[in-house]
Amino acid sequence: MQPESASRARFEDLVTEFNDVDGVTLPRAGAGFGRSALRYRGKIFAMFVRGALVVKLPADRVAVLVAAGHGAHFDANKGTPMREWFAANPDAAPDSATNWSDLAAEALAFARSQSSDNSDNSDSGDSGDSGDSGDS
Repeated sequence: MQPESASRARFEDLVTEFNDVDGVTLPRAGAGFGRSALRYRGKIFAMFVRGALVVKLPADRVAVLVAAGHGAHFDANKGTPMREWFAANPDAAPDSATNWSDLAAEALAFARSQSSDNSDNSDSGDSGDSGDSGDS
């Protein structure tokens, strides 16, 4: 369980890093999907799942990261990889191309851009992305 502990500590460092960021809420206690998630205005942008950092990024960015071997599409144990969710390799070195801090910051920027896109559209027409289930 050593790798899981190290990964959990890395995620806890992220939580501390994003603690005072306006609009970001920290993981909440309890059970269920998203319990270990960082949210921006209620939408998950980064979470800790099965020892890996999982972030929501543009689909083309996820495809590039996956193609480069830095991780995989996240599938939430439903058998369907989600195109905008990336699970970083848990064993990647902290100073690698998939630095967790950088990925989380990139995911936050994406969440912010999506939030501003939604606020510009008065008839947002729910796209089915609650933030908790990802985008498949």
